Amino acid sequence: MRSQQQPCAIEMHELTKRFGPLAAVDQLSFTVQPGEVTGFLGANGAGKTTTLRMLLGLVTPSHGEALIGGRRYQDLDAPARTVGALLEANGFHPGRNGRDHLRVCALAAGVDDRRVDEVLDLVGLSHAARQNVRGYSLGMRQRLGVATAILAEPPVLICDEPTNGLDPEGIRWLRDLLREQAAQGRTVLVSSHLLAEMQQLVDSVVIIDKGRLVHEGAVQAVGATAVRATSADPAALRSAISAAAGAAVEVEDSGGGTLVVRGIDSTRIGLIAHEAGIPLSQLVTETNTLERLFFSLTSSPGDTTTESTESTDQHTPSGLAEENAR
Repeated sequence: MRSQQQPCAIEMHELTKRFGPLAAVDQLSFTVQPGEVTGFLGANGAGKTTTLRMLLGLVTPSHGEALIGGRRYQDLDAPARTVGALLEANGFHPGRNGRDHLRVCALAAGVDDRRVDEVLDLVGLSHAARQNVRGYSLGMRQRLGVATAILAEPPVLICDEPTNGLDPEGIRWLRDLLREQAAQGRTVLVSSHLLAEMQQLVDSVVIIDKGRLVHEGAVQAVGATAVRATSADPAALRSAISAAAGAAVEVEDSGGGTLVVRGIDSTRIGLIAHEAGIPLSQLVTETNTLERLFFSLTSSPGDTTTESTESTDQHTPSGLAEENAR
């Protein structure tokens, strides 16, 4: 039976988690929209995993709330059919083969057993379906984790570092699969350290630092180009550009005689300067990247802040489903 659930947005409202004096997540608010892949980025210790665990009801917030379709995870009527989660590649019973693991999860979620072979084929594990999971490579475990997450065709997918253990072909396969899931109207939230890959995969990005939101927006805007034009008379150059190109062009004075221009390319700027008789000593096109934005907003690599976790035993939703079915 196919999932008929309506799309669900993810909403964080002043989400906060304190472990003693440490605020692992601090007044965090953002929204993840259906039909998009949203990247969730932050340095080690920034609070990403704690945020995802609060979203999935595995950690209790100190303040605020994390909602899926307007409800807390634990208040959902059918959480296993609403949210598919991949938090780690080790949440499998070591004595089971891949197919039996999925059959147990299907039983717990009320999913037709025929869906098991379908997802095994979808993630490229049909050949290893009856192989014991303890013999799987890390990449195969990641694929099995993805299969578990999409088994019930939930409207929400949450993946924490899903590319771990995948080779370049596997990363491209995962990128295509997640984009297809979003194209079908699902809400997809992905945490990853692979910034270049994230720029290719996601539609929007949320960046946090030390538990606080530092950026939220479309990834398309992140990749916008800018031209740095340096002249002995930057005021005259600004006037010439504004007069020739109009209000659609953004011109910023970065000091030292350099203007940062967005909205027109370097060829056009060079022609404008030439026609105005303004010599240029530098004309450089810069393409912004997600990596550049990330490092400009987050703590330095030398920051050794450690993300705390609760001392109580924590399970992934799929692991809980297996335990309930046993």
